[in-house]
Amino acid sequence: MLGPRRKNEFCGVAGFSSKYPVSRVLYFSLRSLQHRGQESAGIATFNGNKILVYKGMGLVHEVFNDQSLDYLVGNAGIGHVRYSTTGGSKEENAQPIHIYTVEHEIAVAHNGEIVNVDELRKFLGEMGSAFETRSDSEIIARLLAYEITKHGVIEGLKRMSSRLVGSFSLTILVDGRVFAVRDPLGIRPLAVGKIHGGYGIASESVAFHALGGKFLRDVKPGEILEITPEELITHHVYERRYKAHCMFEYVYFARADSIINGKCVYEVRRRIGQILAEEHPAQADYVVPVPDSGRAHALGYAERSGIPYAEGLMKNRYVERTFIMPSQESRVMEINMKLSPVESVIRGRRIVLVDDSIVRGNTMRKIVKMLKDAGAKEVHVRIGSPPIIAPCYLGIDMKTRNQFIANGRSVVEIAEIIGADSLGYISIDGLVKAIGLSKENLCLGCLTARYPVPIKGEKIRFQSDLENFEI
Repeated sequence: MLGPRRKNEFCGVAGFSSKYPVSRVLYFSLRSLQHRGQESAGIATFNGNKILVYKGMGLVHEVFNDQSLDYLVGNAGIGHVRYSTTGGSKEENAQPIHIYTVEHEIAVAHNGEIVNVDELRKFLGEMGSAFETRSDSEIIARLLAYEITKHGVIEGLKRMSSRLVGSFSLTILVDGRVFAVRDPLGIRPLAVGKIHGGYGIASESVAFHALGGKFLRDVKPGEILEITPEELITHHVYERRYKAHCMFEYVYFARADSIINGKCVYEVRRRIGQILAEEHPAQADYVVPVPDSGRAHALGYAERSGIPYAEGLMKNRYVERTFIMPSQESRVMEINMKLSPVESVIRGRRIVLVDDSIVRGNTMRKIVKMLKDAGAKEVHVRIGSPPIIAPCYLGIDMKTRNQFIANGRSVVEIAEIIGADSLGYISIDGLVKAIGLSKENLCLGCLTARYPVPIKGEKIRFQSDLENFEI
């Protein structure tokens, strides 16, 4: 598991073009995407003359109120919820990024991570750009401004997209025009929906459900899509032989009721649990999820194994964000504040504890201890992703190999460290089967140490030779 939801937890983007004002549409869409980023939130709208921006640190409902939403006049706009990858946790890195050209105003909201950011920063610096942040999202915005100035809006969007290496799902406001851009490998999700009075774009389909709208389709990998109140206009699609959809969206990040790349996330997680039960059976009295992320996995495990499902851990839903604790004692208190065992379920029982993933192992170790302190006879841990052994360079905050408990350790050794009576991870083949997409169309870099884009010092998928690759 990645640990309790933190205030720096992925990113979400949204954009709408409507016959009616969009500030509150954006507000509620961002609330539905809050699980993707709890660090900062922002909205940009076009009022007919200029782009208005309001953003700040905190949750969506902490940043915005009626006064700020009334200020954001306009029928076209974009929004963002953020956690920091490139650039760090600072207010100046909050999005959307807003910049000017001689002829246009531009606002950009970005989910993903650009790996050739240093090369692009050097190029833009030589072209005269000055930077206000260390964010790769500002690099995207300034690159777009440069290309639009030279080539116009649509050609500028095409040229910008062709120069970016990495993961990017973008909502872009160019004056009053709203665009969606998704990287050619489709690493991060991006959805299109219909709302009353217009169309929208969002990181996940759940944003449209929250608005009483309708999810239409995914933005295609490599697509440059413009939305207006009346229609969807595809300006270009970059075709690649293979895609690289992030497996972690299905395992952990996306909301369970989302549909991503044509797959219902809840059903994928259920199938993960079913396959996990086949690959790693256990003799136990109850299957218990780690809430909330392990629920669908645990349900699938219970269904296939025949072991009853039980809510053996209760989550305090009013502890929304965590923070850095100064001591081991306070970190233990943090877990105890978030989760508590149901002793009538746990005491004297053999428990299968199911969660989505283990990264560092610290949180899982505390939860296993919590169950044993509550009287569990045995705790058998089952994990809905294979062992994570390599960094993510494409938008997830897992950057150094030495932080991964699975790096250089056997499953038996990991089980001993976390205090479990047994441990089982789903296999890579089992995960691929559960997702229902071919292995060639998934990004499995954190599991295999082979990546879908060239990264210095790392291997690229399909080849071991970095000097000669084809995506």
